[in-house]
Amino acid sequence: MIHYKTDEQLRLIRNAGRIVSGCHAEIAKRLRPGATTLEIDRFAEAYMRSHGAKPAQKGYKGYPYATCASAGDVVCHGFPRDVPLREGEIVTIDMVAELDGWMADSAWTYAVGRISPELERLMNVTKHALYQGIAQARAGKRIGDIGYAVQQVAEAEGYSVVDAFIGHGIGRRMHEEPQVHHTGKPGTGKKLAAGMVITIEPIFVLGDPHIHIDFDGWTARTADGSVGAQFEHTLAITDGEAIILT
Repeated sequence: MIHYKTDEQLRLIRNAGRIVSGCHAEIAKRLRPGATTLEIDRFAEAYMRSHGAKPAQKGYKGYPYATCASAGDVVCHGFPRDVPLREGEIVTIDMVAELDGWMADSAWTYAVGRISPELERLMNVTKHALYQGIAQARAGKRIGDIGYAVQQVAEAEGYSVVDAFIGHGIGRRMHEEPQVHHTGKPGTGKKLAAGMVITIEPIFVLGDPHIHIDFDGWTARTADGSVGAQFEHTLAITDGEAIILT
């Protein structure tokens, strides 16, 4: 069942979203060569708690950290590690803040120092695809319109979409209906309506989109070892342009 949010509930989700976006802004200053994603995880948890929120991912189905930190061939749900980051890497930090019982979710891929033009282009195109998807997210459109917009960017630029991982509704629970795929056909899927709150979170990879999960049950890696990037916002559907809450 889809839960439609009132204006007051949207305000509460936006408050959680401000904490997520503020934390990401601080993380951007700290992700440099020599830093570790375990340090970033500890910082993110302290940041959320100091702002009255809690890291909703920590303890979710047994997940042990406040953030997911994905680098190299890990495209999502990676465990933070006590290993220094190297110049030229890219790393995705994904977090969900819960404030007053309401949640907001955002993932962002960061460059560690100077990166290659190939990785810079991957990041830029993936971020562009996110915003192309958001442009389709308005009342009267359908979930397939979002997926199609994202997929068209990937295909035009020569990237693959990892469609094993999808966006979702969010509110009092981290994962609600509807499911938001990043591939699709225009005019198909559930119709979007004002009051829905969803995430759009495409992952683009340089190689094959197939993934496998490590023995820890979480870490998702590309089967061919290729690198990926991910960008995610939480947004509210309106009769006009979507409102980005993170």
